[in-house]
Order: sequence, then structure tokens, then C-alpha cells
Amino acid sequence: MTVKWCVEPTEIGQDRGVQAPIRVAYTFEQCWHRVPGGTASAAIRAAVALGDIQGVELVGVAGSHRRPPEPSFVPPISIHSLPFRRPLLYETWLRFGWPQVERATGPVDVLHCTGLIPAPSKAPLVVSLHDVAWRHRPDHFTRHGVRIFERSLVEIRRRAEIVLCPSTVTMLDAERAGVNADRLRLVPLGVESQPVTDADIAAVRAKYSLPSEYLLFVGTVEPRKNLRRLVDAMVVSNCSLPLVVAGSQGWGETGIGPTSSVQFIGFVADSDLPALYSSAAAFCYPSEREGFGMPVLEAMSYGTPVVTSLGTSTEEVAGGAAVLVDPFDVEDIARGIDEALSRRHELSFWGLRQAARRQWSETARLTVAAYREVIG
Repeated sequence: MTVKWCVEPTEIGQDRGVQAPIRVAYTFEQCWHRVPGGTASAAIRAAVALGDIQGVELVGVAGSHRRPPEPSFVPPISIHSLPFRRPLLYETWLRFGWPQVERATGPVDVLHCTGLIPAPSKAPLVVSLHDVAWRHRPDHFTRHGVRIFERSLVEIRRRAEIVLCPSTVTMLDAERAGVNADRLRLVPLGVESQPVTDADIAAVRAKYSLPSEYLLFVGTVEPRKNLRRLVDAMVVSNCSLPLVVAGSQGWGETGIGPTSSVQFIGFVADSDLPALYSSAAAFCYPSEREGFGMPVLEAMSYGTPVVTSLGTSTEEVAGGAAVLVDPFDVEDIARGIDEALSRRHELSFWGLRQAARRQWSETARLTVAAYREVIG
């Protein structure tokens, strides 16, 4: 397929002179999910970057919730609430096309649905489609979840004028799932690292009782993350370091029993992640399938050597700066761990270079280009 990027905003309506302001309904419902995950993080970080672009007004939209989300997933803009909360909100959206977002926001120029379930609106629809992983391994999701995803995909095919994909892998998957290639746009995600001091590292090590050296995994703990094969690979490898697993428990079993070589520390706040990445000997992310793989980019931004999967979007994100392994081959994952530890300094250097190329400001610029494209 031909990869389509959103055109430069200045190319659209260039005869009009100054760009007209755009009012965008921007959904944040996934921030209140039990496990918000990467789609919520991406929506929040992109919204912050969009806030720096003049002529764009984001209007946050979500259902009615009694409590705010967890601190790491609080939207950066005020939220206009629709009358229902999930799961009723999703059901009424998909089954009846109601309530429209304008009920909460008033008139808008564009609706940007940052999660998979598209909300109804009178405005042109832009959707962020991170992956269609359930189509490859439906057994990694609940039956109800697969049904909702498929119904959402039908609506996306029918209504979305532009679908934003974070990787070419997701673009190809979306096209195979029936989304017209002319509506697909490549909008990679960004990364932003924070300064880390020795005191920060010491504090995080004490807080989570971390060993002095460790391998690291960050992400939702669920079957497609491939933790079972990663743990099996550690036994085969020459590495004697323990694995620290940071992330909320998702759906499904990982197949990992009690073991002294694995330390589960649960969800880690954004403020602790920089020190956690910085002090890891290597970051191991042999996921079976990803739409993008934000943790890979985050680890690289702190100079942590990365092991990740060949033939997936994380290979694309790594850009040649990681050790690539077959995620279905335990011995190859073990080979990757050993290689990453032996090439620490080289991988750290190239990982930092690769991460420096990925900026949230560029994600925001391409997203605004999509907004301007759909309003003509």
C-alpha cells in the first residue's frame, strides 16, 4: 500500500491566508476504563501537544463519572459529560447513534474519537485506530470485547472520513479489515523524556524494592504481551538478572507461576517511569502484536537497550536501534537478551538517537492536518 501522511496544514486552504480556528470534540472515555492502557496515554499526550497549536480548540468529551480517573490518566483539559456512563454509553452509541457529542459540547467542526468506539456527531469524524489485534488473536480478548470491537469497526468503515494510524503495520491491518486505504493516514506517536537524577533512581528503587540490576517490562499484563515466553527465555539465556514487570493486570492469564526470577510491581505512575527505565539493564518487549509499542520508544528515550519483536510495529518504532527477536521462539528471545546486554553502550546511543526523532509536536501537527483536511 502507499503510505499517506497528512499534508502540511499550511497547504490546506492556502489561498485563504490565516487559517480559520477549529473546534474539536475530543473523546477521553478510555481514561475511565479499568485498565486505560496505551490509548489513554496517547490521547492525553497528544492533547497536551495539540494545546500548543494556535487556532485549535479541544473540547473534552466523556460519559458521566462519579470520580476522576487515576492520576496518571486525568485529561489535561476540562471534560464535557454526556448523560450515560460505560457500558451503557458505548451500547447507545453503537446501537442507536445517540447521544451525539454536541449534546455536551455544543457545535463542533470535527469529532476526534481517540479510542476505538466512535461517538455519534453531526461533525466530520476522525478516528485514531491503534490496532486491530482482536482480529489476529480473538482468544486474547473477551467475547463481549470482540463483539464491541467488530461493531465499532463497522461504524468506522461507514462514518470515518480519516483514520489515523500510528504505524504502517496498523495501516495495513486496517486496510485488510475493510477501511478504504484513501482514508488512512500515518500519524506516529511521540515521546518526551524527563531528567533523571541519582536521587530519583534511589527513591524508585526503594519504593518498589527493586534489585540493583534487572531486566524490565512495562505494559498491561495480558497474554499478547508474551511474558510467558520471555520468562522461559530468561531460563535459557546466560543472563541471571531478575525481570521486573510494571503494569496493570489486564484480561487473561499470563501462564507465569510463582518464581523468584520475576517481580510484579503493578501499575507505575508516570512520575516513576523515568527512573525505572533509566536504571534497567535492558528493556524486554517481545510482544506478539502491537499497534505501535510506546514503551519501546520510552525505554530508548532513557538510553535503555531494547529487545523487541521482529515483524511487528515495534520493529518499525525501534528503527534499527534494538535487538530484534522472533516473539514465538524462546531460544531466539534468549539470544536477544544476551545480545542486548553485550551491546549496551551501542544500543543506548542509537536508541537515544531514534527516540529524539519522535516528537509529540509532530504528532499534533499531523493530527491538525487531518482536522483541516476533513473540513476542507
